[in-house]
Parts: sequence; structure tokens; C-alpha cells
Amino acid sequence: MTLTSTDQPARRAGGGVVPVLAFAGIVVAVMQTLLVPVIKDLPQLLDTEPSNATWVLTSTLLSGAVATPIMGRLGDLYGKRRMLIASLAVMVVGALVSALTSELLPMIAGRALQGFAMGAIPLGIGLMRDTLPRERLGSAMGLMSSSIGVGGGLALPAAALVAQYADWHTLFYGAAGLGVLSIAATLLLVPESPVRAEGSFDLPGALGLSAGLVLFLLPITKGSDWGWTSGTTLGLFAASVVVLLLWGAMELRLRAPLVDLRTTARPAVLFTNLASIMVGVSFFVVSLVLPQLLQLPSATGYGLGQSMVVAGLLVAPLGLTMMFTAPVYARLSAKYGPKTTLILGLLVIGIGYGAGQFLLSAAWQTLVVSVVLGAGIGLAYSSLPALIIGAVPASETGAANGLNTLMRSIGTSVSSAVIGMVLANTSDTVGGVEIPTMQGFRVSFLIATAAVAIGLALALCLPRQPRQQTAPLPAAGSEAGVPELAEPALRGFRGRVLAPDGSPVARARVTLIDRRGRHAGTAVSAADGSYALAVPAEGAYVLAATAPGHHPLASSVSHSGDDRPVDRDLSLPGEPVTA
Repeated sequence: MTLTSTDQPARRAGGGVVPVLAFAGIVVAVMQTLLVPVIKDLPQLLDTEPSNATWVLTSTLLSGAVATPIMGRLGDLYGKRRMLIASLAVMVVGALVSALTSELLPMIAGRALQGFAMGAIPLGIGLMRDTLPRERLGSAMGLMSSSIGVGGGLALPAAALVAQYADWHTLFYGAAGLGVLSIAATLLLVPESPVRAEGSFDLPGALGLSAGLVLFLLPITKGSDWGWTSGTTLGLFAASVVVLLLWGAMELRLRAPLVDLRTTARPAVLFTNLASIMVGVSFFVVSLVLPQLLQLPSATGYGLGQSMVVAGLLVAPLGLTMMFTAPVYARLSAKYGPKTTLILGLLVIGIGYGAGQFLLSAAWQTLVVSVVLGAGIGLAYSSLPALIIGAVPASETGAANGLNTLMRSIGTSVSSAVIGMVLANTSDTVGGVEIPTMQGFRVSFLIATAAVAIGLALALCLPRQPRQQTAPLPAAGSEAGVPELAEPALRGFRGRVLAPDGSPVARARVTLIDRRGRHAGTAVSAADGSYALAVPAEGAYVLAATAPGHHPLASSVSHSGDDRPVDRDLSLPGEPVTA
């Protein structure tokens, strides 16, 4: 797999890029959350059995799990902005299908199409990496990664309000309208990434991964209906293992696989993905427990007797706090690194669940728990894409973040299944209706705490990311006596980063990417604009230059491999960007 670019500058990433991409993530969260207030009423609304109604939720989960890594890879190949728009467009079609029907099968089909929106998260993160200057990237990725929680927190009370006072189909019309607005904003304000991975799309790999994921997630979501020890459940689990093993063996033989398993096996990527599963578990437990506790009648002795809308408002700070932690994460990560912020986030989540064991007897206490957990989950979620981006080649950003998003989805799926089983097995029957007990809620919080502990152990195993090379060298023809880029002879590229008027640009970030899309080095230009970068071998490369207040530049270069420098000045295009 190779990465291509051109000498043409990338389009300017203006101030609207981050909010537009974050809004796309919020739209995805709204799509996921909009049916939560009416879950218990779906059998009556669709005139079907409860076991059939659960397919409305399961279909979205399965299609999202399949679409996330596939759309990420398609974005790497054909353009992340293009695939982001395609994901949102499929979601809009699915929302309209669901809005126009009250029949089970069309509703399932519409919800399956809506699941394709899940690809927007890794695609948005990839676009940020490719188009934003470094100083804006940390807080931007934090906001994008947290947008799922933000959207979920905001959508829950809004969806409850609509469900309580209007036709429930209005929920889907609202989601479609938000999707159209997101597409329009993306077309107007988000530039396409200049980074591409060459090669063809791995269709057999996509089919194999899809089959393996469906076979794995289906028994997780339906196991409580089928029985966890039934032949169907165990048979599907066994089939998923066989299919995924065969898929992995096939992917290792391909030159341009859907998922580069060798890259995925790197400790930095592997432990991040495993920790992501645990973060997904911890996020979903509170989303399942608190709304139920808040809405149970106070006659139970522990229920808090709140309406659907008030319960949504009390849980909303979970998402809002995640949004406000994005700039905090950026500062902490810049100083201590994303590994440290992930560890800190997991510790805060652990504190939140520990405190939650004793703060469940009043509505204001659940609000405190939501805020603390939101802060910790926000820090943890924001750290995950930064860890992935720091460990994979630029041309694999979309696919790698897609896989990471998938790991979080698997975590939420496992959480839903396990907590659902716990609450069912600890429930009491009152008036012929089974209701969860406080014991079930406390056990659920203990399970979340255990998941956090596992995630913390995995985070501690993450290797420290190496420091990037930042010491520049002067351009050819400068005074003697400067340190050399490589010993014993200079082998690489050197030159100056220049503004459109020919003046030097200091503190510009120059990144070297090899023909397979791997990060090969980074330098920061000196006061006179000079930079220098070593090359590991002969071949074609891409030099990407970014600087605050300037348009980015991507330029194709090549090196013969001998011990002589190649002089290459990088002239940043266009007029300076004003704030």
C-alpha cells in the first residue's frame, strides 16, 4: 500500500472544520439514541412480539459494526470527506424509511441503513489529522471523539420530549433533517484530505470481516432471548471464531488488506484497542442504569420517581461534561501525552463508579455521578484516537480509527448484554411486572468498575510514544559548523519553509511520509525557515508542511538513497490565514 499526494496544496482548513465534523459525530449519536425513550413501547408501536422488536436495535448495531472499518478504509482510498458524506446520506435515507412506516421489516431495514452513519467518527478524525495544524489537532480530536457522548446526552431529553408529546415518527424526521444539515455543512466548510492510500478495495476482506462480526455480535445481542447455553448461541460464537481466524489468515497474505493486522498487532495499537472495549463498557453501564433508576416509582423504596424528560435532563450532563473536557484533554495531552490522559480518565471513571455505589438515593446525587463519569469518559475517549494516530501510517488513519471505533462499539454491545442479564436475573415482580432492583444496579456498577480496572491495566502496558525529531538543520549553502542530520553523512531532504511572499516561516511542522504511507520523520523549522529530515532508504516520499496562519502543503519528492542531501524549499500557498 502506498500513499499519494500532489504538489498542489491542500484546501485551507478553516475555522468551521472542527465544529462541522463534531456536529457530524453528534448526529450519529442522535441516530443511536433517538429510540431509547420508546424502547419499552416498540412491541406495541410495531404490533409485534418483544423478541422481534429488539431487531430494530440489533440491526443498527450490526450494520454500524460492519460499516465502521469498511467506510474508514474506503475513506483512505477514495477520500475521507467523500465517504463521510456517503455515510450521512445513507443514514438520511434510512431515517426517512423508518419515518414512513410502522411495519416491523421496513423499520428494521431503515434502522440498518442508519447504522452506516457510525463511519462518520473515524472519517472525521482522519480528516482532522490530514487538514488541521498540529496545535489545533489535540482539542479537535478530543471533541470529535467525545461527540458520541455529547450527542447522546443532548438527544436523550430531546427524544424523550418528542416521544412524550408528539408522534414517535417525528424522531426519524428530526434525525433526517440533522443529517441533511450535516451534509450541507460538510460540503461547504470541510476540505477533502490530500492523503490517499493506493491500491484496490479488499472486497473479500470486507465480506469476511462483516460475516465474522455479525456472527459474533448477533449472539451477544440476542443471547438473553435465545439462551446463553443454547445451541444457536454457542454455534454462532464458534462460527465467528472460525470465520475471523480464516479472515485474519487471508488478510496477512494480501499486499493491501482491509485491515493491516501487522500494524494492529503493534503494542501501541493492540493495547489501545483492547482498552477501548473497556471504555465502551464503562460508558454504556451508566447510560443503562441511571435512566431506569430515575424513572422507577418512589413506591419501590429506591426508585426516584422522575418523568422521562426529567430523567433525560439529569443524565444529559454526562455528555455535556464530555464536551467540556476536550480542551482540558488537549492541554494535558500536550504536556504529558495521550497515554497519561487515558490513565487519568480511567481513574476518574473508577472514582465515579465507586462514588455511585453510595450516591443513588436522590436525583441530585445521580447528577453528580453523571458529571464525574462524563469527565472521566471524556478524557479517556479523547485519548484513544490520538494514541492510534501516533502509531499508524497516515494512509491508514481512517481504517485504524474505524477499527478503534468498532472496539468501542463491541464494548457497548457486551455491556448491554451483560447488564441486561444482570438486571433481569436480579429483578423483582411487582403487580405482574418485572422491575430492576437496587442490588442489580449496584452489581452493574461493580461490573463497570471491574472493566475500568482491566482498562487501566491495559493502558499501563502501552509503550511510550517516541519523541518526534524536532531539531532542524539549515538549508544548503549555510554556514559550516551545524550538526548533521545523519551520521556520518547527510542523507535526506533539507531546505526552507517559505511564506507566499518568500519570507521564512519559523516553527513550521514538516512531516515525511514514505511510499507505504508510514510516518518517516518530523522536523520543525528554525527561525530562518530551515528544516532537514533523514530518509531511511531511496524511493518516493511526500513532504507535508503545516504552519499556524498558513495553508498546508503536500509535495511529492524522491531520493536516490546516496549520502547527499536533496534541497527542497517548501513554499506555503495562498494568502496568510487570518483568525
